[in-house]
Amino acid sequence: MTKTELFQFFHDLGIVPVVKIDDAAKAVPLAKAMMKGGINAAEITFRTDAAEDAIRNISKECPEMVVGAGTVINPALAEKAVAAGAQFIVSAGLNPETVKWCNEHNVPVCPGVCTPSEIEMGLSLGLDTLKFFPAETSGGVKMLKDLGGPFPKLKFMTTGGINPSNVQDYARTANVLTIGGSWMVKADLIEGEKWDEITRLCEEALRLVQGLEFVHVGINNADEKEAEKVASQFAAFGMAVNPGNSSIFMDKSIEVMKSPFYGAKGHLAFKCPDLERTVHYLGKKGFTVKQESVKYDAKGKMKVCYFNEEIGGFAIHLVKA
Repeated sequence: MTKTELFQFFHDLGIVPVVKIDDAAKAVPLAKAMMKGGINAAEITFRTDAAEDAIRNISKECPEMVVGAGTVINPALAEKAVAAGAQFIVSAGLNPETVKWCNEHNVPVCPGVCTPSEIEMGLSLGLDTLKFFPAETSGGVKMLKDLGGPFPKLKFMTTGGINPSNVQDYARTANVLTIGGSWMVKADLIEGEKWDEITRLCEEALRLVQGLEFVHVGINNADEKEAEKVASQFAAFGMAVNPGNSSIFMDKSIEVMKSPFYGAKGHLAFKCPDLERTVHYLGKKGFTVKQESVKYDAKGKMKVCYFNEEIGGFAIHLVKA
């Protein structure tokens, strides 16, 4: 997998768990539990002696898992990790020699930074994606937004202090490529072989990263006359009437269509911060995009789409939050 392909994979997945493991024999069951929960990527940190063998075991037994090494503090450790099967390298800080070794050997690397000076050093080494660490204590989402001004093309993997209560804040931040976290793979869960709990937490983490929120229901009508009648009925319940060219919005929660549209009965609209990521997520659950419905913003990012599949006669509609 090339660097471009890897980082696109990271974006689409949305979260890359950071794993500290003390027993390499538990690495494969851990990987299988994570994949069952929908997450097929892991950063195994070199904070324990078991890291090298854990990477080797996962690489050999679970080839569909994209496994990398974290806490890689020098070129020798990077070489050891790659020899064991690591497909990417992550570090807490920026060691130019480690970055150079990775670049020379075509190994994707994401060193840690938390200041503009460190970012500029990373850019000078040819990197366009860096790890923002420790995220929360370095200013969190506010700092990331501030860094987006002087470094508009830079993307970040974010790790440190991220948990279910704030992960959606990071997922909504434009310059965040993917999120690192350890709450779904905590050491005590691994040690206790709580594989079902790890699977559940991985599933929950993926749902949280999508940031899906229901926004309105659309109701199909035969023509404008019928739509106006339906709108007047809703108005009797105190809803504000907001006429448009193709539909009439009642407050912001009901869209009365002036003609038949997608869905046998209408559509259900959900908003999310990153349509490409959520399309990838829902694609694994059997939803396929209706290509003619896709619209893009000025930056080429998807802002609207519908799916081919219906739920209860309603088409599913995504809009950018």
